Amino acid sequence: MRGLGELETAVMDVLWNTSEAQRVRDVLEAITKERTLAYTTVMTVLDNLHRKGWVVRHMESRSYRYQAAMSRDEAEAKALRELLDEAGDPEAVLMHFARSVSARESEVLRKALDGEP
Repeated sequence: MRGLGELETAVMDVLWNTSEAQRVRDVLEAITKERTLAYTTVMTVLDNLHRKGWVVRHMESRSYRYQAAMSRDEAEAKALRELLDEAGDPEAVLMHFARSVSARESEVLRKALDGEP
């Protein structure tokens, strides 16, 4: 994900794959199926993601529970927006992109521009 490091992306994947707020321990257990990490490492990553606005947290008992601040789709749309904002010629980028989409994707874009659900 644009703007996130590898470990931050792995943590966000855990949060995006559940609808319930997660404790640091929950995230650690989900991630350590693939790699070995310290509790404090995951806690620091979650704290950094909170500071960056990627996650929200609330205190429960004596520990925080974390949730993604936006859906994966919203985060990907935000990343696309940032790419366009950084482009020297965003209109040209959009035109090249529009020529690359499938017929189905083109239909979805047309409906969105027309305000249809």
